[in-house]
Amino acid sequence: MSSLRSFDPYTSRRLHWFPYEITRCTALTDSRVSTRHLYGNYKNRLPFPRLPAKLPTGSHPRRCSVCAGPFPEVGPIQRWISLWIATDVLPLLVHACSDRCIDALPRPPGEAPDGYDHHWIEYIDHPHEGGRELHQPPGADD
Repeated sequence: MSSLRSFDPYTSRRLHWFPYEITRCTALTDSRVSTRHLYGNYKNRLPFPRLPAKLPTGSHPRRCSVCAGPFPEVGPIQRWISLWIATDVLPLLVHACSDRCIDALPRPPGEAPDGYDHHWIEYIDHPHEGGRELHQPPGADD
């Protein structure tokens, strides 16, 4: 998957988020995603669901999304983060082994990449646990 250059789940309307591991696709330069259906999208700010305190056994990856290390006995720490993936900002679900790996996550978008002709919209600027009480920046329709 690291050689994937184009990502096109546009017709997958039930996809509201993607796994953080997509950031390992370093050759990815083009994407076509229906951002209207994504958590935290700039059009309607679909709320991020609150992440559970404890995950059921077998409901998470086997390794840390950040360092690929093993999880502690208590299981992973989950966080949402919005990052540029190719040509779109996507909501990603992180399964981390430690607070150190959460701290190592890249900073969410603060400005549009060079050459991006879309007006810039803000996103939540830190990893978070979601929930309806989470304040999101105003959307494009606000």
